[in-house]
Amino acid sequence: MNENSFDEKRIAEGYAKDRPYLHGQVIELLGKEQVTQHFQRGLDVGCGAGLSTKALKSICDKVTGTDISMEMVKAAQSIYDDSAYEFLQSRAEQIIAPADTFDIVTASGMINWVDRAAFLDALKVMMRAQGVLLIYDFWISDQMRGCDAYTDWYNREYLIQFPKPPRREEIWGDEDIAPYGFGMEKQITFQITCDFSLEAFIRFMMIQSNVNVQITEGKKTQEDIYRWFEETLAPVFGDREQTLVFQGYAWFLRKLL
Repeated sequence: MNENSFDEKRIAEGYAKDRPYLHGQVIELLGKEQVTQHFQRGLDVGCGAGLSTKALKSICDKVTGTDISMEMVKAAQSIYDDSAYEFLQSRAEQIIAPADTFDIVTASGMINWVDRAAFLDALKVMMRAQGVLLIYDFWISDQMRGCDAYTDWYNREYLIQFPKPPRREEIWGDEDIAPYGFGMEKQITFQITCDFSLEAFIRFMMIQSNVNVQITEGKKTQEDIYRWFEETLAPVFGDREQTLVFQGYAWFLRKLL
C-alpha cells in the first residue's frame, strides 16, 4: 500500500461519515490510566478526517492536525470550523512548526508507515520539554459479543477475500527512542467496543485499508464489494445490531531533553 492510498475523496468522505468516534474512548481510557492531563497546545499527526484531532481537543485548549492527504485535510476543515482547530497538509516527518510549540503530540494508526528516525527528530524540536508523545492504534478483531457467526465469517470469508496489506508491525522500546531524547513511560493494550447495524458496518468496512487496496488496484468494484458484504453478512446480523470488539494499544512517551 502506498502513501496515496487514502488521498482520494471517497475515502476522506467515508472517514468523515462512516467511522465511529472511537478515538474519544481511547483518550478517556488513557485518562483513567493517568497518562493524560489537560494541555495547552496539541499536535495530531496523521489526523485523517479529524476524529483523532477531536479526541485530542478534549484534553487541549488548541490543536493542530496534519495529514499527508489533502483530501483528508479538506474533510477535517469542513467539519471542525473552529478557531481552536487548525489542519495542515504535511508528511509526518516534515511538519514545520516553531520550536517548543506543543505540550502533547498524538499519532493514531500511522507509525507503521513513517520513518521513525525522521519522525522523532522532527518532533523533538517542536515539542516542549517534558512534553507527551501518545502513540496509539486500534483495529477490528474477529470478535462480536455473543456472535460466533461473525468470527467464522471474519476468518473464513473476509480475510480470504481481503487479505491484510503488508506493513511494519514493530514495537518501539527505550533503545529505539532514547537517541532522539524520548523515554517510554508506559505501554498498554486495551479493548473497546462499538455497536453497528448491518448497513453501518458495511459502510465502515468499505473504507478499511485492505478493501481500499482492492478498489484502487482495480481488482474489484465498489458495487461488487458492497453487494458481497450484504450477502455474506446478512446471516451474521439478521435484524439486530451487533457489538464489534476492537483491539488496541497505546504507548506513552516523554520528551526528556
